[in-house]
Amino acid sequence: MAATARPRRSVLYMPGSNARALEKARGLAADGLILDLEDAVSPDAKDVARQQVCDAVKAGGYGGRELLVRVNGLGTPWGYADVAAAASCGAHGILIPKVESADMVRQVEAIMQANGAPADMAIWCMMETPKGMLRAEEIALASPRMGGFVMGTSDLAKDLHCAHTAMRLPMITSLGLCLLAARAYGLAAIDGVYLDLNDDAGFEAHCLQGLELGFDGKTLIHPKTIDVANRLFAPSEKDVSWSQTIIAAHAAAAAEGKGVVVVDGKLIENLHVENAKRLVALAEQIAQLEAALGK
Repeated sequence: MAATARPRRSVLYMPGSNARALEKARGLAADGLILDLEDAVSPDAKDVARQQVCDAVKAGGYGGRELLVRVNGLGTPWGYADVAAAASCGAHGILIPKVESADMVRQVEAIMQANGAPADMAIWCMMETPKGMLRAEEIALASPRMGGFVMGTSDLAKDLHCAHTAMRLPMITSLGLCLLAARAYGLAAIDGVYLDLNDDAGFEAHCLQGLELGFDGKTLIHPKTIDVANRLFAPSEKDVSWSQTIIAAHAAAAAEGKGVVVVDGKLIENLHVENAKRLVALAEQIAQLEAALGK
């Protein structure tokens, strides 16, 4: 299962134990939501959170947003029950924390299938440990249900003993390994969170870096960052216009039997056209999603 093409500019974590937050999420402009049963939920609230998340998803009202349920690991007292319940709740996918091997993915897949998960329900993986980085390709190939990677840069920094620098140089290798595996096998890739909610300039710089690296969007910890992520990870009007121009010019050249064409002094080949079509399609999907959400 290659990742379904859709906007993933902003993917907001929402604590599953907070019923008010789950309700509020229905009115937010995020492209996707991670309904969290793991880090954001205390041990004594795990069972309540599981029930609240499943009930909220079944109740609907989230529009065209992509809904992922982040479960607890299978090595915890709650992991099996989380996966079993989420399998039939109607979410688009299950997000597994701290994935370090293909076997971890296949164990979750088996539980999903035993509990009635529909064929199009995806498995997503949190990539947040050194072993996970080194086995990114193995994990990407673990199951036909694989939908994408979510970077867990805070846990990764802890395990690497590295600093959270502005340009994230200590973790560039890790980000690159996951992006390579994701793109090689048609998966989505979502960048990690930015922790300083008072640093607007730093957050914007992180988004731009993630975009330049090739990520589809950014995971977020607060609704106030949604608009910036949506703006920065969306194709600009200028990019869409240029893409439409070169698509049309290349098609006209192809009709005349030419493989390349020059537009405004730039040589345009098929590889440029493929990326242009991707950007135009993304812009159209964003417009459709925003219309569905009334934004």
